[in-house]
Amino acid sequence: MFPEYRELITKLKTSDRHFSHLFDKHNNLDQRIQKMEAHAEPSTPEEIETLKKEKLLLKDQIYAVLKKAGS
Repeated sequence: MFPEYRELITKLKTSDRHFSHLFDKHNNLDQRIQKMEAHAEPSTPEEIETLKKEKLLLKDQIYAVLKKAGS
């Protein structure tokens, strides 16, 4: 995610608690969605869709922090 911001992401994960929380939550959701889609974790299509929307909102928030910190 956001390879052009790789260095900034590394820096923010250690220096910005809010960013670190957003990043971790996004990764946790991503892993959970993958498990659900692989049928390793019980779910409904609606649950998966809801989690994907939540993950997308987190990604937007992460991008906003990166743009602000990178300018």
